[in-house]
Amino acid sequence: MSGGRVIMHVDMNAFFASVEQQANPELRGKPIAVIGSAARTVITTASYEARAFGVRTGMTVWQARQKCPGIILVTGDNRKYTYTSARIVEMMRQFTPLVEVFSIDEAFLDVTGSLSLYSSAERIASLLKAGIRHHFGLTCSIGIAPNKLLAKLASEMQKPDGLTVIGPEEVERVLEPLPISALCGIGAKVERQLNLLGIRTCGELGRYPMERLRRKFGVVGEKLHLMGRGIDDSPVVPQEEAEEVKSVGHSTTLEHDIEDRQEILRWLLQLSEMVGRRARRYNVWGRTVTLSIRYADFDTWVGRQETLSSYINQGADIYRAAAAILDTLVLEQPVRLLGVRLSNLRYESNQLPLFEEERKKLLLAGAMDRVNDRFGDFTVTYGSLMEGERRREKGSHVISPAWRPEGIRNVDVK
Repeated sequence: MSGGRVIMHVDMNAFFASVEQQANPELRGKPIAVIGSAARTVITTASYEARAFGVRTGMTVWQARQKCPGIILVTGDNRKYTYTSARIVEMMRQFTPLVEVFSIDEAFLDVTGSLSLYSSAERIASLLKAGIRHHFGLTCSIGIAPNKLLAKLASEMQKPDGLTVIGPEEVERVLEPLPISALCGIGAKVERQLNLLGIRTCGELGRYPMERLRRKFGVVGEKLHLMGRGIDDSPVVPQEEAEEVKSVGHSTTLEHDIEDRQEILRWLLQLSEMVGRRARRYNVWGRTVTLSIRYADFDTWVGRQETLSSYINQGADIYRAAAAILDTLVLEQPVRLLGVRLSNLRYESNQLPLFEEERKKLLLAGAMDRVNDRFGDFTVTYGSLMEGERRREKGSHVISPAWRPEGIRNVDVK
């Protein structure tokens, strides 16, 4: 490739499953699926051996066993995955400081400024692939292209362990017959709407009049037109240059559907404290609390929010707002998922409050945070979160796509 930007997209192959196979040699070469620890769980990642039978992410365990009776189920170890991801990102930064973590198993690299140190982008990709294989025993697929949109597309073309280059002169040829669903950012809903306009390939999308797309989709229509032509000017944004986070939240899928209000409130207290603890760690305060509920049918969402008169980051304050929102709802079904989010944020210094009562609350929360940071989450907690001798499960079983190796998006995982 010559001239313009040179962007790489690195996509780890069957990441969770591959990490488990590397950690346990007895799993290598066998069809395995990584699942959550909850009783009602789905497949989070399947090894390529399992994918050969048709096992896919999001399937229920029952569906996976129907496809592959001999599948081996492995309960996920999120700490293992986040640790490995962070180390891989460190390796990427040896080649360029411009690394944008897209998810726990994906990243974009702008290697334009590094080409003078290496003979080509392909050389950088080969060195990175070799380093990941040597240090972690894992494989990745890498796409190289003039922008992020095309680099991600290229990384999907040869899996697993692929290396694909789309040069500037090849863009039109590659996109012409390509289904629009292959482009990152075009989901099923948009695809259906474009199909109704007679648009099924990227070539057709790029030739479709922009004005008609703008009338149909608003400002998004212009972006869709550019995507069809392979144009994407978005930069690779390292963590230290990323925009400030606009919200802090936690959610959890419950082990069983619940209707009892007291049990719902206990979960809300736990989630509120998790949100407050992460907000305090990064010295973030917020005014808006959002409560999210998904019912047992798993299709119906309820989301309500309340904006307060003052900024808060204490779990008890977040909980009171979430409980007040719950009081306004008539629950139509048993609850399957609960989420609490703090938004409308501002960042503050660590200056102690003026009033003694507020200082005591802040110092107490800080002491609890230090104990829990050292000895594990909820080592010190509210008595209402204890059920006899058994602690409640703490937090989500699935890593959010917003996870990052550092900063406020670096959610503590189990």
